[in-house]
Amino acid sequence: MRLKNAALACGVMLLSACSSMATITAAQKPTTLVLKDRSLNLPANAHIRGTSFGNYEFKATETYDASAPPFYGILPLALKGGHMATDIIFFAPALFFNLRGAFKFYEVDVRSHTIRYRDDERDPWNSYQVKPEEEARARAYFEGRQQTSGTTASP
Repeated sequence: MRLKNAALACGVMLLSACSSMATITAAQKPTTLVLKDRSLNLPANAHIRGTSFGNYEFKATETYDASAPPFYGILPLALKGGHMATDIIFFAPALFFNLRGAFKFYEVDVRSHTIRYRDDERDPWNSYQVKPEEEARARAYFEGRQQTSGTTASP
């Protein structure tokens, strides 16, 4: 019975380690962030699942300034060394699911096309300037979604 309870507890811990809660704010308020398949009005808290090979494309827009172009990019993710060690020791195939995960705090700056992130509220922000190829990839992701859903007209 103890072994069964220990296995159950281990399973719950492993499943909970596959996602993390991130607090996402914006330098310009109000800002809307579309993260893959969900739309968030910032500031917001979001559960972001861990991944090894995927990315989280986003599109951020200032709500009050319709003339400002949207900011496209790929959310920076943290390499989870603890997850890697646990996966190697207990269940190696899990490396395909949760090697990278979300930082705990993000700040989106639409005007400067910058993402700031950190894992502890007391830490200084790390700034990431989105690369042009990442911006193009995210733009293609969202434009492709709009075309497949029929919300944009063909030229």
